[in-house]
Amino acid sequence: MRSAVLAAIATAALVAATAATGRANPRALPFTYTTDTLATGEVEIEQYVDLVALRAISPSTSSRQWYLPSAFQTEIEIGLADRLELGLYFTFVPDPGEQLAGKALFPGTGNGLKQRVRYVLADPGVWPIDVGVYGELVENEREIELEAKLLVQKRFDRLRIAANLSGEYELYFSEQRELVLNPSLGATYEITPRLHVGLDAWLRGEYPRNPPPPSRTFGLGPQAYLGPAVMVNFGKLWWAVGAYARVTEVSHDLQPGEPYGPIYVRSMIGYDL
Repeated sequence: MRSAVLAAIATAALVAATAATGRANPRALPFTYTTDTLATGEVEIEQYVDLVALRAISPSTSSRQWYLPSAFQTEIEIGLADRLELGLYFTFVPDPGEQLAGKALFPGTGNGLKQRVRYVLADPGVWPIDVGVYGELVENEREIELEAKLLVQKRFDRLRIAANLSGEYELYFSEQRELVLNPSLGATYEITPRLHVGLDAWLRGEYPRNPPPPSRTFGLGPQAYLGPAVMVNFGKLWWAVGAYARVTEVSHDLQPGEPYGPIYVRSMIGYDL
């Protein structure tokens, strides 16, 4: 009798854990969006932390020194309808230290708000390649930004390959105008439903238009990053992390004020509400 009760409890716990895993919408690739969306009425909160190794001028020695600035992003995802999702963001980039001189602007983000929608054109597996579209509006301390992405994904059993064709148009309050290309590509493999491992890559290139620069500099890119990504799914809670190395101009001697350091890390935690 006792063994039967314990077996029943264990079975119930396994079913509950499996159901919880199914409800969440984890990001196995920190930079590359897939075509997965929340079900109608579901809500998930995600917290991003980005770190990049950069250089600035030390006030005590007047020489270059490494420092590790961070950027924080909180997102609330809401399933609006079948295959349609809304995301609301708050972004915060703390000052890494007023004593440092020659600091770079954190690449690709600032203090402000973002709103985005993601729509998948068909149910998963109906088309040979899953296709989605993504639109985003950004308001921060420096600019208003419009971003669009084409999301494509293909599953091969436990292997998933995804690519984002992405571009931005940035309207700076200084009257500068800029086109930005920031595509990404990734592959992730499901070892178990709770553990996914993969490779993730992204690129960013900035193209000022008003006026265009006389020549391209390292800080304008395009610069590309590649690295491993791991996602652990605990059910309603999941965690993903990617560590990226710059694979373009790897011999470049990074100068103070340049935004693309040799190492970039993104960590994400999500919770299904």
